Amino acid sequence: MSDIRDARTDDAPASSAKDRPVRDEATDRLVDAKGGHVVGRSVTINKPAAELFAYFRDFSKLSSFMENVVRVDVRDGSRSHWVVKAPAGKTVEWDARITEERDGELIAWTSEDGADIDNSGRVEFRDAGARGTVVTATIAYDPPAGTIGKLVAKLFQREPAIQARRDLRRFKQLMETGEIATSSRTKAQLEEEKA
Repeated sequence: MSDIRDARTDDAPASSAKDRPVRDEATDRLVDAKGGHVVGRSVTINKPAAELFAYFRDFSKLSSFMENVVRVDVRDGSRSHWVVKAPAGKTVEWDARITEERDGELIAWTSEDGADIDNSGRVEFRDAGARGTVVTATIAYDPPAGTIGKLVAKLFQREPAIQARRDLRRFKQLMETGEIATSSRTKAQLEEEKA
C-alpha cells in the first residue's frame, strides 16, 4: 500500500503543507510580501485568542519565548527594530512595519528596505472552541547568501523553519503553564554522564 499523499487531499494548513505550490493562499495574503522561502507552522494553545494576541502584540516580550530573538525595540505603534541571532555568533537586524492588524485575530508585517534579511509574515489566532486557539505563523524570507546561507543556518539550528516550530512550542508552554520547560541538567553534567 502506498503511503504517498496527493497534495490535493492534504488536510494540513496551506502554509505548512509539505507539497504545496510555490504561491498559495497563505503567501497571497501577505501584504508587501518579501522573501522567496516560505515557512508555515501551527499550534493549538489552550488559551483565548484575545489573551494570546495581546501577549504576542507586545513585541518587547517576544524574546521571552523566541530563542533567537535578542531584542525587539518598539519604535511606535506600527514600527519596530529587530535584532536576531545568526550562525557563527553573529546577529542580523531589520526594521519591520505592521501591514495589517485585526485585534485578537492577526498581525502581519514586512521588513523595511535595508534589512539584513528581507522578510514578511503574519501570525493568525483562530478560535478552536474548547481546545483554545490555533496560532498559525507564516513567514517568507530571503536567507543571506541564498541556498548556501540557508544550509549554514540549518546546520547551526538558526533556520526559520526549525525556529518557527520551536518558538511556537515555547509560546504554548509559556502561555499554558507560565514557564518554558528546560533541561534540568547542564551541558557539563551531560558530558560527565557520557564519560
